[in-house]
Amino acid sequence: MAATDALGEYRRKRDFGRTTEPRGEPGAATDGEPVFVVQIHDATAMHFDFRLEVGGVLKSWAVPRGPSRDPRDKRLAVPTEDHPLEYREFEGVVDDGEYGAGVVIVWDEGTYRSLATDRHGREVPFADALADGHASFWLDGRKLRGGYALTRTRGDAGRREAWLLVKRADERASDRGTPDPLRARSVRTGRTLRQVAAEDGGAADRVGRHGWRRGRPGGGDGGGRGSGGGRG
Repeated sequence: MAATDALGEYRRKRDFGRTTEPRGEPGAATDGEPVFVVQIHDATAMHFDFRLEVGGVLKSWAVPRGPSRDPRDKRLAVPTEDHPLEYREFEGVVDDGEYGAGVVIVWDEGTYRSLATDRHGREVPFADALADGHASFWLDGRKLRGGYALTRTRGDAGRREAWLLVKRADERASDRGTPDPLRARSVRTGRTLRQVAAEDGGAADRVGRHGWRRGRPGGGDGGGRGSGGGRG
């Protein structure tokens, strides 16, 4: 699918005369290895947005409890519309009344490489692996590093599609889990959600209105074990 078609839903949902989010250029591409970004978004519900560059756009998933560094955590990841590559730099306040109204920071960013193979161990295109419902990849970010996998768990019979995002048990694994998003800082500006809200929107008190459901010990199906609770 062409990037112009892939961004159709993204553009339909936004009024670019009001939002500072990028409109996006068709056919954009980055140099070298494909990029990824993880943004914290305090919207109707606090969540992390996990995005991978694929085919000229950012394939995107909303991860309610955030990606974890701990292989024991299984994080629910719900697909959202494709975003333009320029969105990986977006940090600021989406005004009330606009789609996704709330505060956004860039929590992590970097490059990734595909680890996708077929059952015979032969490399397959990453887009094909996603289409088939299971894609493995290696992240080289500032905070997230090592092997991860996205696996589709449902998406038929009219049910909303859902995936699991899981860390591989490798040398980059950790028991730190996921940080408290209210204490986490942007890798681009060093700011917290509240600082971005105060500086870019003048409304720091709006942050955290809806809370954040931390992982609970023993959680499994997309919940994971815990949040980590610290800065990150």
